Amino acid sequence: MQNYLTEIFGNELVAEITVYVLNTIPVLAFIVLFVLFAVWLERKVSAHMQDRLGPMRVGWHGVLQTVADFLKLVQKEDIVADANDKALFNIAPFLVFVATLATYTMLPFTSIFVGSNADVGIFLVLALSGAVVAGILMAGWASNNKYSLYGSLRAAAQIVSYEIPTALVVLTMIMVYGTMNLGDVTEAQTSYFWNWGIFGGAGLGLGKFLLVPFMFVAFIILFISTLAESNRTPFDLPESESELVAGFNTEYSGIKFSMFFLAEFANMFLIGSILVIFFFGGYNSPFGYFGNLIGVDWLIPIEQLFWFIGKGMFFVFISMWLRWTLPRVRVDQLMTICWKYLIPYAFFNLLIVGLILLI
Repeated sequence: MQNYLTEIFGNELVAEITVYVLNTIPVLAFIVLFVLFAVWLERKVSAHMQDRLGPMRVGWHGVLQTVADFLKLVQKEDIVADANDKALFNIAPFLVFVATLATYTMLPFTSIFVGSNADVGIFLVLALSGAVVAGILMAGWASNNKYSLYGSLRAAAQIVSYEIPTALVVLTMIMVYGTMNLGDVTEAQTSYFWNWGIFGGAGLGLGKFLLVPFMFVAFIILFISTLAESNRTPFDLPESESELVAGFNTEYSGIKFSMFFLAEFANMFLIGSILVIFFFGGYNSPFGYFGNLIGVDWLIPIEQLFWFIGKGMFFVFISMWLRWTLPRVRVDQLMTICWKYLIPYAFFNLLIVGLILLI
């Protein structure tokens, strides 16, 4: 495609930029559609857990309620107080959303559609997700509001702390698979579910059976730490409504508020995708492909997309389930879980996995 665009534009650089922009469009469309669905799903999950119905009036079972809310947000007045630092205040929500969008370009949705098949894919995911901290700090400081500032400082402390156990588990998985390329990680788990990462990973022979309990430990640590990084309950201290009136986004309205909202829900699917890629075979089917069975090759990428999104949505549901089940932890408990438990366990798990691989 790039060669074709080079002939049209007569400039290789312009053609390359155009290809990147075109690759971003389906990812952006997916995020918007996913968030519209996930907001409706969370309302329904919470409603049924509390023995009520949730939205029912706009569309069948309220399926268009989120669309109506989005249209309302777009039409709202963009209010910026006189005491706000206007430049930082306006940049912050876009920085948070763009950093989240950029991480999606590393995800292998299928064997064909990978936005950026970078050799350091997981490293870029960690780096870009860490950039969200800068946007949240900017939002809290620029709002000139004590609740926003407290929320942003909590977010910075929380995300930076929980990046450490996340990085230790990711390093463990890099040792197991021998690559940071997320597409290669997925390909290493090709075949049936007993070759997936949670069961030790393919291509390790007898050693993979010794890894199984430690892979389960790595999975639990990564799930908890990424849940905390995405500010979801029980780790939603940066937005705790009972204390901080929604925290760092208190002063925001309209489309800027929706940017924070998009980023939060997009992060839910992102953490599910990382778990799926490392531990549950990525886009691979647990039972083989129907396309192979009937000899229709073009059906295989569609099946891969179905399995990737389906597995990711399972973990989205789990995070929603936890939100309406567990109470919010205190700040000291939040830090204790990270520094006293997750980091030591992740470090020793890394050492043990390294010894097993070496032996």
